[in-house]
Amino acid sequence: MVGVNKKQVRIGMVGYKFMGKVHSHAYRDVSFFFETNVEPVMQALCGRDEKGVKEAAAKMGWMSYETDWRHLIQREDIDLIDIVTPNNSHAEIAIAAAEAGKHVYCEKPIAMTLDQARRMLEAVEKNNVIHMVNYNYRFSPAVQYAKKLIESGRLGKIYHIRAQYLQDFIMDAEFPLVWRLNKSVSGSGALGDLAAHSIDLARFLVGEFKEVTGIMETFIKHRPSEAGSSGLTGQASSTSTQYREVDVDDASIFIARFENGAVGTFEATRFAGGNRNGNRFEINGEKGSIRWDLENMNNLEVYFHEDEPGLQGFRLINCTEDEHPYASAYWPSAHIIGYEHTFINLLVELLNGVDKGFSPSPNFIDGVYNQAVLQAVEQSSTSKQWISISGIMNENTVTEG
Repeated sequence: MVGVNKKQVRIGMVGYKFMGKVHSHAYRDVSFFFETNVEPVMQALCGRDEKGVKEAAAKMGWMSYETDWRHLIQREDIDLIDIVTPNNSHAEIAIAAAEAGKHVYCEKPIAMTLDQARRMLEAVEKNNVIHMVNYNYRFSPAVQYAKKLIESGRLGKIYHIRAQYLQDFIMDAEFPLVWRLNKSVSGSGALGDLAAHSIDLARFLVGEFKEVTGIMETFIKHRPSEAGSSGLTGQASSTSTQYREVDVDDASIFIARFENGAVGTFEATRFAGGNRNGNRFEINGEKGSIRWDLENMNNLEVYFHEDEPGLQGFRLINCTEDEHPYASAYWPSAHIIGYEHTFINLLVELLNGVDKGFSPSPNFIDGVYNQAVLQAVEQSSTSKQWISISGIMNENTVTEG
């Protein structure tokens, strides 16, 4: 129910599977936990399968549904387009939405290529619409508190970041070739799906990348054709034993130098057995260090060099106190929150941006810079050289049709 005397932003969401479910939950719960001047209205859900989208709209609380995103964008009762589709459709939908005067909230990675990402940024800026990219892990209270510690100087000059994003859901050679394993749909594999998050966290916490060098590897070269998929699951076709080539990376490993002198190591893989969703980082500075692990997302490990001998070591901070960003909106101290709340916290910033007329970070500018790092890693894997990020950003690109 929309709050009395509140502004409304009427949402049209394209896609309704894994991320659609998470985004829908955030729209439904944000006003329960946070006071904002703008309240989201779940106006319309869009998907190609009429039966599926109709059922999803009813279950998740959407007021109506569409089967063509072009119709959705042209509706006068829609203010913001939320894009939770596979990566190959992001650019077309986002650009059309911006040209129709709609605000745009897009899943990551923002695009298939840096050129696409640039055209998306150009479209939202030209049409003066609010834009944001769903790098939700920034919005864990523990990550936000890590940012405060770094910005306050408690860690001093930053020397290192080592980041991992480890999964194991495709280790079975008979796991089917879902869209995430198809380059024409996803753009890349573990690199764009997983390392993109690590890149965004590194830019958020450490600074801008200067140059990278890395490798990408595909361990299982062929997989059975897909019959259907939802989120991170898949089902092999029962009518065909045909196998298709896997043309994306199963693992991506790279090292980086940052503009501020820090260095970093990054690993993203779907072949780390026993790791269901191991998104982790450690940052080391001249005065201290911090560690974070998504699988224990409320906790931040903190070490300070100034602690007296005998008491030195990592301390565990449960980031559920009122002093921790976003935490006071939820439960009493130590009553932990979960994965879904990172989306609610991000949505608060998006709604505030709509209210005040600015695009909160991470926005399409961040999307472009993250895409540049992804592209640099791919180029390095092929050329076996260090690739400059400023060089990538300054390249003359040919606009795609």
